[in-house]
Amino acid sequence: MTPPGVHEDVRDRPPVTERRLHPVTPLRRAWAPVAVLIGWALHDPDQAQRQLARLTTTTLLIGLAVLIPAAALYGFLSWWFTHFAVTGSELRIRTGLLFRRTAHIRLERIQAVDVTQPLLARVAGVAKLKLDVIGTDKKDELAFLGAGEARALRAELLARAAGFAPETAHEVGEAPSREMLRVPPGVLAVSLLLTGATWGWLVVAGVVVPLLWTATHSLWTVLAAAVPMLGAAGASSVGRFVAEYDWTLGESPDGLRIDHGLLDRAHETVPPGRVQTVRLVEPLLWRRRGWVRVELDVAGSSNSLLLPVAPRELAESVVARVLPGVSVPPREALVPPPRRARWCVPLWWRGYGLAVTDTVFAARHGLLRRSLSLVPHAKVQSVRLVQGPWQRARGVADVHVDTGANKSVTARLRDAAEAAALLRSQAERSRTGRRDARPDRWMT
Repeated sequence: MTPPGVHEDVRDRPPVTERRLHPVTPLRRAWAPVAVLIGWALHDPDQAQRQLARLTTTTLLIGLAVLIPAAALYGFLSWWFTHFAVTGSELRIRTGLLFRRTAHIRLERIQAVDVTQPLLARVAGVAKLKLDVIGTDKKDELAFLGAGEARALRAELLARAAGFAPETAHEVGEAPSREMLRVPPGVLAVSLLLTGATWGWLVVAGVVVPLLWTATHSLWTVLAAAVPMLGAAGASSVGRFVAEYDWTLGESPDGLRIDHGLLDRAHETVPPGRVQTVRLVEPLLWRRRGWVRVELDVAGSSNSLLLPVAPRELAESVVARVLPGVSVPPREALVPPPRRARWCVPLWWRGYGLAVTDTVFAARHGLLRRSLSLVPHAKVQSVRLVQGPWQRARGVADVHVDTGANKSVTARLRDAAEAAALLRSQAERSRTGRRDARPDRWMT
């Protein structure tokens, strides 16, 4: 017999209201059957060309008359059978036309809620909601919602994740944000021009293309080699400029907010307490200007860039906000490997360095493109000492610290005795750091 209290709880529980996506969504999903045909044509272009050559004008018109309504019907039905609802403890998403799928996303496991607007979505006034959830590699998403509805739902989810009651979560609204910095477009453009990857691909193309033409005199061979190289150069310059345009960093109780994009706008959140590693990257041509790029490893999130370019002093102040209580060690505090390490990695051994403070494990590597990785002791999950045969002969070893983002930071070519002592001391620092760390909470 069911206890009487259960019936009372069910009656008192507020009803769950399921909602549909924006009515423009079927237009997006109607492209799926067309995309399948395009994929088949690209996979076997010769066969596709032969099949198209056999079609008469009448057959082609009949095919289009069938394909277009079928694609429209597929888009409508997939939209019609997609629902979502926010309950007291989870976000529930039901999808599937033939095979039904229901995703139950626990609100307390949500790490970040991002709002993105591709160019056509901005024109239509809609947005896509992406969710980073602990324990999942792929982001769940709701595409598309009205732009205002997407921001309201984002605020509600963050309020629920912070522990607000369902009946008051609607009233909380989006947490206020204070702008910390904005990257000027001119600075971003200059920084990309001073990035070695762009010029490297152009130099390679300038050498390889003439050699291929001399050897083959085949235009198709030259194009097959040149197009990917020029595409890589464009992706590392023009593509990054379009993606990182108007980069704005703000601070709010639910984390650091990032807004960026020239054509596709993205509104991302770096959740508090979930940052495992911060990297300060200094390309060679940036150093005279004192610029750095700040990258992240975040547990349960795919967000990996905090600042595309910024003065080092300003970047260090932002790092202090991302990792409370952590300061970036000065360059002179980074201890290089012993000189005998040059026999293990000639020349490049000079780029390695290590500093361990009361709060952070800091390891540097790279000569042309320096990278300083900062791992708070509380985020270290395990410590490993690795020593190959040649390293044993030279009396050096590598120390790896593993973080909760399934990434490792390595202090390379340390003195063997120093590495053994570091292995023991780091385990104790990590244990103490986790004990004294503040809880990972939204809107603290």
